[in-house]
Amino acid sequence: MAGLTEPMARLIDEFKRLPGIGVKSAQRIAFHILRSPREETERLAQALLDVKDRVRLCAQCHNIADSELCPICSDSKRSQKVLCVVEEPRNILVIEKTRQFNGLYHVLHGSLSPLRGVGPDQLQVKSLLERMANGATEEIILATSPTAEGEATAVYLARLLKPLGVRVTRIGMGLPVGSDLDYVDEVTMQKSMEGRKEI
Repeated sequence: MAGLTEPMARLIDEFKRLPGIGVKSAQRIAFHILRSPREETERLAQALLDVKDRVRLCAQCHNIADSELCPICSDSKRSQKVLCVVEEPRNILVIEKTRQFNGLYHVLHGSLSPLRGVGPDQLQVKSLLERMANGATEEIILATSPTAEGEATAVYLARLLKPLGVRVTRIGMGLPVGSDLDYVDEVTMQKSMEGRKEI
């Protein structure tokens, strides 16, 4: 970039690689860091390194964790009877904001998408079926996004899970079709959870 030093241009380029960050936002963040005290920048750098070094996937639900189990799976007050299946760890945050769900989660890490080469083997489907072996789960809520891929994933999972004798429900469609769970407000998410139906 003309008029910028090489380190600033490189920093702006790195920020532009982040999702949702365009050129203008990348420039604002880079100049904010330039003006910030060194200690603040070091804290940011250390937080980034800590995420890469210490965060891993929960051994049970595949949510993010910094120990073998995530805080939700290790919480003995949560119901073992209801399991909510989501596409990504960030989807859990949306549901948790409602304070209406007290069960456990299972994170697929994506949705079925034959065009992108994502099939059941690329998702955490096998471990979901293994979790059903203990017989503690009475209901599975399929909380995949109301996109074509999310719907296909929900239908596929329902076909696998129903023969196991567990109640399979889908979140209500208070969510706009074609939207992503990341952009849903708490009230809409709460209504969707309340309006779920068996599939």
